[in-house]
Amino acid sequence: MNNNGMSIDMTDELGLVLNSTERFLCSVLTHCDYLDCKTISDLYSIVGDKDLFLACKHNKIESIAAHSLSLCLDDINLPEHWAEGYTKVNNRISSYMAELDHVAALLATHQIPLVALKNSGITRGLYSYYGSCPMGDMDVLINKAQYSIAEALLIDDGYVFGDRNTMEQAFYKELPSGESLWFELLVRSVDGRWIRPDQEPDTNEVMARSVKIVGTSVRILSPEDNLLQVALHTAKHSYVRAPGFRLHTDVDRIVRSTEIDWRLFTEMARKLQVQTAVFFSLALAHDLLSTPIPQKVLDDIRPNQWKVRLITYWLQKVDLFDPDGKKWGRVGYVLFVSLLYDDFSGLFRGVFPSKGHMLEHYGTKNILLLPLLYFHRFFNLLWKRALNK
Repeated sequence: MNNNGMSIDMTDELGLVLNSTERFLCSVLTHCDYLDCKTISDLYSIVGDKDLFLACKHNKIESIAAHSLSLCLDDINLPEHWAEGYTKVNNRISSYMAELDHVAALLATHQIPLVALKNSGITRGLYSYYGSCPMGDMDVLINKAQYSIAEALLIDDGYVFGDRNTMEQAFYKELPSGESLWFELLVRSVDGRWIRPDQEPDTNEVMARSVKIVGTSVRILSPEDNLLQVALHTAKHSYVRAPGFRLHTDVDRIVRSTEIDWRLFTEMARKLQVQTAVFFSLALAHDLLSTPIPQKVLDDIRPNQWKVRLITYWLQKVDLFDPDGKKWGRVGYVLFVSLLYDDFSGLFRGVFPSKGHMLEHYGTKNILLLPLLYFHRFFNLLWKRALNK
């Protein structure tokens, strides 16, 4: 039983088949307070240091594995490459967290609350083993009405606004530590071209439920909002795309570090019609990292069995443990994403949102442009987002 009186059944949900190296990757990725050290030690001896280090490096988790190995194999002198990987990430993330505190304090002088999202919030508020929290950037949430003020404050503080790639815009800064940082200032806690406007949690409500991290001006999402946000973020990455497998630590760390109101969480997933997408985020963490997800929660949001089998088969086929590998062609990616909608009507509304949303999104009031706007959206969904998936 968990602290909400719900049973936790750790039987396998998806029937994933893993080899010894993959089992090791899963074992070392679990929250460090719940490591199965015997399994880690046995697999380390069986597979060997060299192969395991290469596999961890390929999956961008060598610093996390280094921390787990240091806790489980304290009687073994680990090769230096593990410590080097951990120290490098620890130094970078320490500078990121210091900058996060700095920016939050800066915005607070103008009464602008800042909520750290995803790995940024988890690292600062829940899992302070910085070397075990690799990340490439930081995402934070503010109120849309305060964006222009926040933007000016960041630029005055030395940030440069620019394109990271064809999909994203963010603020860039060279930190005093010598590290470079991309800082994304968001006004939506969950977004994405395939996510319908009515599926996005209301930013004002999410901000109001957020809680302040003691000793800082940084805020973090409420446990239920936080878990829903990372579950949808993992789904947005198709569960396997870069940074890939390590994304599942977000679910594991939130569940193990906070008290979740599972009934409220389930109601939120149902209300936003994201049960299928959320189910696979939870089930993958449950099966791969032994995350204690209550059985009733998985049962309540489980999609049809044919969909569970098909998506699970597809995920294993494109490889859960190859974050940078090509996953899908254009058509295959579109088909996979379509399966994550709870029903066909939801898929249709995802591809063709309301007229009001389309006009607002494209910044026009000319209703005669709607056919062109819908064509433009469909083209982007089919071609831009499907490239190299």
